[in-house]
Amino acid sequence: MAATSVPAPVATGPLAAFVRFVVCGGGVGLLSSGVLLMLSGRVSLPLANAVVTVASTLLATELHGRFTFRAGRAQLADHLKSGLTATVCYLFTTGALLTLYAVHPNPGRLLEQGVYLSASGLAGVGRFVVLRVMVFATRATATAGSRGTAKPVLTRGSVVVAA
Repeated sequence: MAATSVPAPVATGPLAAFVRFVVCGGGVGLLSSGVLLMLSGRVSLPLANAVVTVASTLLATELHGRFTFRAGRAQLADHLKSGLTATVCYLFTTGALLTLYAVHPNPGRLLEQGVYLSASGLAGVGRFVVLRVMVFATRATATAGSRGTAKPVLTRGSVVVAA
């Protein structure tokens, strides 16, 4: 007799979604960093950064729609709203650094990184809230409510392994 596998329950709630947000966003961030390194020397840094930023925002939005917030595939409006949140985060972190340079013209690397990472963390939390409440909330609720339970994030049929 073959054993049947029962899918493990999927954690729900804001804390579980935040953990998925950090994992998806962090993974995309690490991938983006690697791609940026691969492109360095082949194209200008500003161009490479722009291309990587756009591509990583598209990928992260898709992952957040499917896995973080379980709203299904991200629609064009979701990508546009997410792009706007990424732009606001960029402006916030840039503003934090410009403020640091105005207050302390020659900060050490440790202070500079501390300010940048703190601003990035605050911006990330803000982005999570906006994506959860304004971008994916309605579709995630409708998707989960259509069956009475949340959809599993990964199922045997949804995993594709590239060879």
